[in-house]
Amino acid sequence: MIKAVALDDERPALDVLETFCSRLESITSLKSFTRTGEARLYMESNPVDLVFLDINMPKESGLEFAKTVGRQTAVIFTTAYSEFAVESYEVQALDYLLKPFSFERFTSAVQKAQDRVQALRQNAGNAADGEPAHLFFRVDYGLVKIELSDILFIEGLDNYLKIHVRNGRPLVVRMTMKAMLDKLPQTNFLRVHRSYLVALDKIQGIRNKIIAIGDEEIPIGSSYENEFTARFMK
Repeated sequence: MIKAVALDDERPALDVLETFCSRLESITSLKSFTRTGEARLYMESNPVDLVFLDINMPKESGLEFAKTVGRQTAVIFTTAYSEFAVESYEVQALDYLLKPFSFERFTSAVQKAQDRVQALRQNAGNAADGEPAHLFFRVDYGLVKIELSDILFIEGLDNYLKIHVRNGRPLVVRMTMKAMLDKLPQTNFLRVHRSYLVALDKIQGIRNKIIAIGDEEIPIGSSYENEFTARFMK
């Protein structure tokens, strides 16, 4: 069940969101605001799963507000301006609804949020019981499930990461290496280079500071060598 916030400086737009949300059993509560400051104040003491957010807001744009929303909260933009679609991807929005949108289109966006909330809660439950067996990554406004046991290594590419998996094509996600390390269990994953993170149990050999995983060769950075040696030999 989803707790949501709607933020728009036009009351008629909020009326539409409230009406649509009232027709969905998955949204248990919705708080509406016309100012970003009021919404932020509410969210500080009332965690929510989803924010419906207009982009063209006074004083602070919806794009700027989205950057302050925590990772656990999904963002769906509701706007009359199609030219901001690229920027919405930069802040990892879950969906982008162009006004006026239909109830069917709205329902599709909410379903994405529901899937994301369910995935996050499932991962949290797994973490409470021990290490998770899989993770979900946001790709093209959707979620992709990756089994941790399938990950071979992860390669850094500027602002993106390429997740190399067993028996499949690499998955490209917009995420920093640090954020990825925070997600992965430390018992089996280790950073060995500024641009590489490996699954220790997938290493097939090491020679001249080069790690062999399948047909790939991964260098060991000098600043990571001591920790890698200690962990791998252990």
